[in-house]
Parts: sequence; structure tokens; C-alpha cells
Amino acid sequence: MYLIYVDESGDPGLVNSPCRYFELSGLILHELSWRPALQHILRFRQEMRDRFGLKLREELHAARMINKPGALARIKRNDRLTIIRAYADVLACIPGLNVINVVVDKEGKQADYGVFECAWTALLERFDTTIAARNFTGPDSGRDRGLLIVDGSGDKRLRQLVRRLRAQNHTPSARHRAGNRSLIRLIEDPVFRNSEDAYLIQAVDLIAFLLYQELVPSGYMRKKSGQNYFSRLEPILCRAAVSRDPRGIVRL
Repeated sequence: MYLIYVDESGDPGLVNSPCRYFELSGLILHELSWRPALQHILRFRQEMRDRFGLKLREELHAARMINKPGALARIKRNDRLTIIRAYADVLACIPGLNVINVVVDKEGKQADYGVFECAWTALLERFDTTIAARNFTGPDSGRDRGLLIVDGSGDKRLRQLVRRLRAQNHTPSARHRAGNRSLIRLIEDPVFRNSEDAYLIQAVDLIAFLLYQELVPSGYMRKKSGQNYFSRLEPILCRAAVSRDPRGIVRL
């Protein structure tokens, strides 16, 4: 089974939204790669504890690390950025990790465009079809299924969308396919996890943050060339699915 951990950046609103983009990032790994990947991350966290005092139980939330660190203000801002950069480098070297991304540019979209629905449909379609094509790295039996794991306490809209896509998928996607494209490899409802307690949710939060900073970098990230950090993840970006983007990003 393949697990996909998903986080978002921006917001899906169209009217009076402060954000031009809504973005979803998915971090994918096979169940047999889960424990080795977690061990890599744990070793990284132990190193950050020893170098900078970042405790193992403290959440590594990328956006807050830069602008609203709370208790982590005890770590110098430049060192917090070093942690973010080092985390990207570690993730890029973990065997069996795959990353897929969907970006919705809301500029010019009609008022009835469903940002949330279209973004999630494109992401889950790509997850499903890439499993079918056996294009994710990692063990593969040819009969694998997928499980969606999401940051948060529960989202009724997402749960309803997943159920509908498993039954009948007539929603326009990134490639505007016709006909029924039910996602037969996606099992169960989304599993919601609190990011404070899940290192892999924190990992995909970092990925989503770095992609958003490439799109709309903050003043501090631009000053520190942080808008280029997403490129550090290129070794694990999944380019197998059809996409006009050279890094496999689905752009809507």
C-alpha cells in the first residue's frame, strides 16, 4: 500500500482572498518504506536537537518557524532557516519518497470555479493513476492501493469528495478527461492526523511551504534566497505523470 500525506498552502477562496494561489503537496511512500523513512527523519531531528536545541517533541511547522516561532524564538531566526534548509536536503535523500504537487492560480478564474474540489481531484487522480502505472519508487506488487493522510481534525468536504471520486469521477480535472474516472485504488476515508504528533505530516508541511515560497516568497525568504529551496527537493519530485511542467507540478 502507498501512503500519501497531504498539506496545503494558501486558501481555496476566490472572493476577497488574500492569496493568488492554492497549493497542495503530497508526500508518498510505500508502507514497506515507512519505517526506514521515519528513522531517517528521527536521526535528523536528533541532530537538530543537538545542534540547535529543537526538541524532538516540538513541531517543525515551516511557516511558523520563520514568522511566529513561539517557544522556538529561543533559536536564532537564521538557525531556524538553516533547519528548514537542512530538512529539505534530508528529505531529498530518503529512498522511496515521492512528491506530487498541484497549484491553482486563482487569477482569472470564473466565480463558480471550485478551487478546493479541482485541486483535490487533480491530486488524487494523479496519486491513483501513478499507482496504476507503477511509477512511484519503492516496493510494488502490482496490486497496491492508496491511503490518504491529511493534517487536521477532519474536513467534511474532503471526506465527501473522496467518497464521490471513488464511486464516480465526472469532475473536470487538470487534463479535462471525459467519462467516469473513479479512483478504484484509493481506499477508506481520509485519515486526519494532528501535525504536532506526526513527523511525516510535518515533512509535507515543509514541502508545501517551500513550493509556496517559490510562488510568492516573503521578504525574509527572498532576502535569504529561500525562494530557491524547493529546488532542493528535485530528486524526489515525481515527474512520471503527464504534465507540462518539467518538475511534474500540475498547474490549474
